[in-house]
Amino acid sequence: MNKIKSFTHWLLLGLILFSSTSMADKKLINIAGWGGNDVVAVNKLLTTVIKSELDELNIEVRYFPVESDYGRYILNSLSAGNAPDAFYVNVDLIDSWVSTGQLKAFSDSFAANAQRMNPVLLDAFTVDNQLFGVPKDVNSLALQFNIDVFKDAKTPVPDENDTWLTLREKLVSVVEAIGDEGVLGTCLSADFAHFSPFALSTGWRPFNEEGKTVLDDNFKRAFNFYVSLVHDGLAIIPADIGQNWPGGCFGTENFAVVMEGQWLSGYLVDKSPNLLYQSTLIPADPKTGERGNMLFTVGWAINNNTANASDVEKVIALLTSDKAQRAILAAGLALPSSNTIVLPAAAEDSPSEQMAQTILTASTLDNVIPYKFGRYGKNWQTPIDVALTAAMLKQLTIEQALSEAQRKYDEMIMISTNKQQGEQ
Repeated sequence: MNKIKSFTHWLLLGLILFSSTSMADKKLINIAGWGGNDVVAVNKLLTTVIKSELDELNIEVRYFPVESDYGRYILNSLSAGNAPDAFYVNVDLIDSWVSTGQLKAFSDSFAANAQRMNPVLLDAFTVDNQLFGVPKDVNSLALQFNIDVFKDAKTPVPDENDTWLTLREKLVSVVEAIGDEGVLGTCLSADFAHFSPFALSTGWRPFNEEGKTVLDDNFKRAFNFYVSLVHDGLAIIPADIGQNWPGGCFGTENFAVVMEGQWLSGYLVDKSPNLLYQSTLIPADPKTGERGNMLFTVGWAINNNTANASDVEKVIALLTSDKAQRAILAAGLALPSSNTIVLPAAAEDSPSEQMAQTILTASTLDNVIPYKFGRYGKNWQTPIDVALTAAMLKQLTIEQALSEAQRKYDEMIMISTNKQQGEQ
């Protein structure tokens, strides 16, 4: 018995020492991203979905969520020399972050293997012909409608044949039929991101061939339609009912339609599980017959000072693999950026799956561009956001709001051009 106990003791001690040595020998890669839902999602990828692959590579990955000002945290830690090996970068920030010299370009072999990704997204993360970010997922906008609202109003539900005008007619019909019961048409954000499908469907683009922002007649036509929905009592802004985004409005079950991305799905499961809704494409411009949309995406980037670039690329390859993206899709957070993932047919009783199919279709349309504004970053959209707010609240007329926005764009581009010329 003593021999058996002695053998067991040394066996257990050996296993402990082996385990400790094995952990010590593992290569450690630190990565960072957002807090909130991403903490659970990324840790599930690391501990379950791609764990066996990481073990085979003898790599341990630690995820550091940033709950505060994410962009400032990353830039400050890069400057201080203590940034993680890899981290999220929003597509609208990629140009400005690359300009700091703190991001490492992916190797040619990695970039070649990444060609299965949506080409629009890859192009968005490419600066000076080098890939600096790998899109981990993608989102776009679709129109969601409350089935019961349209049924009660005896009005046909929105569909892919709608234009701005036919959707407007349906909203008028709903408000006239059951508006006195507290039902409203839609909830609109005063921001370019939500307004962009209308502007882009006209053929307008944020920058013309000369690199200038011109709020031309096409833009004005879309702007006028969007704002008129509020002026005519068919829409409100979220703050009017104490909400901070249109999805929150829709979750009250008192709105006919809303225009959001796949992120709405998870929100409604938690907040309004009994809401019956479906999704369709955002209506087309009645003049051009076209639709527009924005692609919202976040990519993994590499710290230029990491000592483990090749291992970091391997980790990012796993985090953006089809296997990982399917897991993210199943969680209802975002849609795959990989073109090799084919979504199964949506179940009739699954509004989330039907929304995913619709948004993926929307992301492949002709007038779709990434949510990216070159060296200006997200600040580019501020003049439009301010103009939308002023016009919706009738602080300025539509003409005054657009005139002021154009003045700000002319000034913004002039300052940026002068700065570039000074640097040269």
